[in-house]
Amino acid sequence: MTQEATEAPDEVESSSAPLIEHLAELRTRLIRSVLAFVVAMVFCFAFGSAILDFLLVPIESTMRQLGDPNPVMIFTSPQEYFFTLVRISMVFGLALSSPVIAHQMWRFVAPGLYRNEQDAFLPFILASPALFLLGASFAHYLVIPMAMSFFLGFADASSIFAALVSVPGEAVDLAPEIDNGIDIVFTGKVNETLDITLKMIVAFGLCFQLPVLLTLMGKAGLVTAEGLGNVRKYAVVGILVLAAFVTPPDVITQVVLFVVVYGLYEISIFLVRRVEKKREAKLRAEGLWVEDDDLDEHPDEVDK
Repeated sequence: MTQEATEAPDEVESSSAPLIEHLAELRTRLIRSVLAFVVAMVFCFAFGSAILDFLLVPIESTMRQLGDPNPVMIFTSPQEYFFTLVRISMVFGLALSSPVIAHQMWRFVAPGLYRNEQDAFLPFILASPALFLLGASFAHYLVIPMAMSFFLGFADASSIFAALVSVPGEAVDLAPEIDNGIDIVFTGKVNETLDITLKMIVAFGLCFQLPVLLTLMGKAGLVTAEGLGNVRKYAVVGILVLAAFVTPPDVITQVVLFVVVYGLYEISIFLVRRVEKKREAKLRAEGLWVEDDDLDEHPDEVDK
């Protein structure tokens, strides 16, 4: 009885040692990831003004196209510009430090994986940042200029239409001098304009992760190409709801996001189907593949 009592604490201590080691390693990886994020954030904050100018290029170009030779953006509180740069540095600092963070997470997870699992998982770690950058670039160079042209162009077109209606049957100067009434002009705030830009960049960057996520789930056997194809109509509804939430309330931007995400969904089905074919070919080569008809004729083999 005494011997059993003395052996029990030793067993508990030996079983808890690996857990403590894993927690210590996880803490080390997290500390390194946080330090990489802080360093990247400080670096981006040092160039915050240049990054802000880069993010405001779409609306600046739109305002110049609409006839404003000297576009101006304002801020209305003393701390607004500072916290705008902080937001920019946080987003771009996270993007800049993402390779380091991904590497630290990979170093923590990889020892627990087999060699073939590491070879299968590593390409997705590399593809994820590339696809996020592709989605962010797509939003900045195509979608955001379209959204800004729609909103600001709509206001400009409304003013022209109002001038035409006010003077029927006469030639109208598109930039008349008005002595009475109220001129409605656009004076953009830095933080509000940046809010739209960052939301769309992050939204498109995350949406471009769809092939990575679904293909990884296909490798794990959580989804199949046939299953994704069967729920296609529900996916269409979900993508429409997503487009309505993450984009400004204009039809053009929502349609663009829907077309892009649905295209990525179809690409994901194709990639999952390729994964299934490779798995089938491998199992056939090893003599482990069993057809569904064989399972129906010999159900006892499933238990074996």
